[in-house]
Amino acid sequence: MYTIGIEEEYFVFDAKTRRAVRTRDNRFFSSAQQKLGDRVMPEMLQSQIEVATPPCKTMDEARAHLVKYRRALGDAARERKLGIAAMGTFPLAFWPEQQITKKARYGALLDDLQIIGHRNMLCGMHVHVEVPKLDSRVDIMMRVTAYLPLLLALSTSSPFWQGHLTGLSGYRLAAYDEMPRTGLPELFRTTADYQEFVDALVWAKIIPDASYIWWAIRPSHANPTLELRVADTCTRLDDAIAIAALFRCLVRALDRDRHFNAGFDRVGRAITVENKWHAQRYGVAAVFIDPFSRSPLSTKEWLDQVLDFIAKDVEALGCAADIKHLNRIIENGTSADHQVDIFGKSKAAGRKRLTAIADVVDWVAAETLAPGRVEAVAKTAVRA
Repeated sequence: MYTIGIEEEYFVFDAKTRRAVRTRDNRFFSSAQQKLGDRVMPEMLQSQIEVATPPCKTMDEARAHLVKYRRALGDAARERKLGIAAMGTFPLAFWPEQQITKKARYGALLDDLQIIGHRNMLCGMHVHVEVPKLDSRVDIMMRVTAYLPLLLALSTSSPFWQGHLTGLSGYRLAAYDEMPRTGLPELFRTTADYQEFVDALVWAKIIPDASYIWWAIRPSHANPTLELRVADTCTRLDDAIAIAALFRCLVRALDRDRHFNAGFDRVGRAITVENKWHAQRYGVAAVFIDPFSRSPLSTKEWLDQVLDFIAKDVEALGCAADIKHLNRIIENGTSADHQVDIFGKSKAAGRKRLTAIADVVDWVAAETLAPGRVEAVAKTAVRA
């Protein structure tokens, strides 16, 4: 129970120009598939690539898979004079240049979404936690929604958009929320309510199935899991594992205590929408509002509250070291903070804007391939 799977989306870029590729390099992709098999797959835009772990019993196992995937993609990219970057938006990706992957699902999506689909130059981290019963998944989805802004703030890695600073730590969701059926889920208190919504859309032929619902959290259509979708792709592997561990512990804690957060109401959801904006704008420097007490609190204060609640679950799931890293994210900043700092220092040193952006891309590319907490990797042998 509570096995975890992690999907990461990365950008592929030209190592010389630092611009996102327009079309997929087939030799790069073939090499990646030879190394990783069906664990690597194309994304809707040809400048992106995705990996997915199998269900994992421990965070160390998930970490070992992602270390392997990132390194394999980095090696395959280097052979083709390319690079990969784990970040929510890519500074030198321009939507009119992007080519769509030829696949029936993507073609149908673009026909429906039009320009909004073409602008979907965004990479996220999706975390699946096993919850076998659909009734439990819908119930936990409603009660964990309050924490989505905290998870987003810790993951922010998208301060750039089409060659410019946006002023936001997490611009990815600002762009993603242009699409229908995104953002926070509605307050579905029963599975029947959720299913009625899905059935109505399917009956009207608006969507084929529930996989076309892209909320920041959702019951997975293909797996018996609750799927977190709010997080940016994390540049640093340690950040990714820590945030995934936090979500996993929250799911277990809320499943263990079915009454906790049961009072999440319309006002709480409206506050959570506001908190989501503050997470997008300020990242870990945001001031939030407690959706229940309605009092203001910092990211650190909110995290401390959550850690008190999930203490038993952290112990049961054996992920104390990963959870401890969350405080380092708050202390040292997210990827977005580092990107903005690098860009600012480069500009202050007299470098031109595009050169300063290249410095950002180089940092992200290097951090994407950094192993992180290597002692954890050594504990788990992962077969190809």
